[in-house]
Amino acid sequence: MTGWNISPFEQDGLSVAPLRPPVLPEPARHGEGAVDCDNCRERDEGIWFNERWRLARIEGVGVPLVLMLFPREHYDMADLSDEMAAELGVLTTHLVRHVQALPYISRAHVYRIGDGAEHLHIWFFARPEGQTQLFGSWMPVWDDLLPEYPADIAEADAAAVADALVASYGGRRRVTDGLTRD
Repeated sequence: MTGWNISPFEQDGLSVAPLRPPVLPEPARHGEGAVDCDNCRERDEGIWFNERWRLARIEGVGVPLVLMLFPREHYDMADLSDEMAAELGVLTTHLVRHVQALPYISRAHVYRIGDGAEHLHIWFFARPEGQTQLFGSWMPVWDDLLPEYPADIAEADAAAVADALVASYGGRRRVTDGLTRD
């Protein structure tokens, strides 16, 4: 992959790490069984909310905007009801549309990894227009390597996405705007 023109690394400076033996049983993920789960504690923090979901802006990133969508209650992907899974699909589509509507953004990359924490979290990375080196699967690596994007611009863009989501899907900008704890 370092031979691809989108790689953030030069071809001659890397070697492949040896594959280590399996670790069984696997170590617990953060928040396993909803115990000591940061995402559960932060269920009322973010830039957009409805009764079941919250959206947060990730600060200190290198690309123009990184957002994360969480269920407000403790669920992993496989635990979602069919209704919540359908809602996740529609919310994801709306978020991609709104991120890509920002004037200097070409694509919204969507990622779900799930190995670090049990509480479901979906990442949305905004790829800036013209930055073709940020194509594809290297985007999160580039994000870690780039200098921090101006926070005031990212905050304004996140607010624009959240406002557009309220207009297109519903929900609220603040959890206190008529939402109650379930």
